[in-house]
Amino acid sequence: MPDKDTLIAQIDAVLPQTQCGQCGYDGCKPYAIAIVEGHADIDQCPPGGDAGVAAIATILNVTPKPLNTAYGYPKPPTVAVIDETQCIGCTFCLRACPVDAIIGAARYMHTVLTELCTGCERCIAPCPMDCISMVPVSEPVTSEIRQKKADDARERYQRRQLRLTRDQQKHQKLKQNRPAASTDLPAQTADKKKAVIQAAMERARAALAHSSIPFKE
Repeated sequence: MPDKDTLIAQIDAVLPQTQCGQCGYDGCKPYAIAIVEGHADIDQCPPGGDAGVAAIATILNVTPKPLNTAYGYPKPPTVAVIDETQCIGCTFCLRACPVDAIIGAARYMHTVLTELCTGCERCIAPCPMDCISMVPVSEPVTSEIRQKKADDARERYQRRQLRLTRDQQKHQKLKQNRPAASTDLPAQTADKKKAVIQAAMERARAALAHSSIPFKE
């Protein structure tokens, strides 16, 4: 039996690389890791269908089983299309796309690069304008072309994960290097407000000291 890393790579290689998350994991590679580590079964990938389950079973030398349709059903290939007349440039779909197949900027119209779209549908739910739809596309004519598209999608997914990790690390570093005084600002402001209120109360006491009206805090 191959080692863990080899098994993960082999299983990831036969997954469709839609990065749809229907299996319960964030992408195909995380799902492959979960299978090898015993946290997921081999039948949880709807885009791969029964053929995908059988391919994973062969790698692991286990008995194939039918696709578990609790995770979804296989569908004809589709790509996302944005109704550009309704798009408000919120960037929610940009952040949701696992393979960077959507281009645009805040407050500007977004567009799906259909040749890069895997049909994962993860951009639909976040769209507040409900202006994204899935449209059918033709199947690649050969298995070689299908594999090339999957390999390209895997590479884009991995690049995006690296970018997100770098951005998170940069954010954490900036947060750690932030001057200590700035983190104390809320407390300093609260103390200053308290002091102002206290001084006002003292002035009020002094003003009322010579009157017959009792002072109440």
